[in-house]
Amino acid sequence: IEAQSVKGIMEKFNASTDADFKTRALFIKEERCDLVKHHLWVLWTDYFKPDHLKEYPNLNDLFWMATKTAGEAKKSTDVVVADRLLAEIDDIAEIFWATKK
Repeated sequence: IEAQSVKGIMEKFNASTDADFKTRALFIKEERCDLVKHHLWVLWTDYFKPDHLKEYPNLNDLFWMATKTAGEAKKSTDVVVADRLLAEIDDIAEIFWATKK
């Protein structure tokens, strides 16, 4: 949810001419990016086990990339970065749901 709000905030930021709104939007976006990183970290460290890594050897790389992209989104207002973050989270979610079966 936070990653979707990051994208929405970026879109609103880019469409606005209100300096006060833009300042607040940046602050909120940065908070949401930190939450994305936190949630990714918790999922990575608390849910996924060594057996998952054997079955999905790219899992560490997926988390590393998504966490790095969340950091990039924190410093950016480029919606392309947010789209990449959402795609990376979708890749992780696909594996998560496959392991829940």
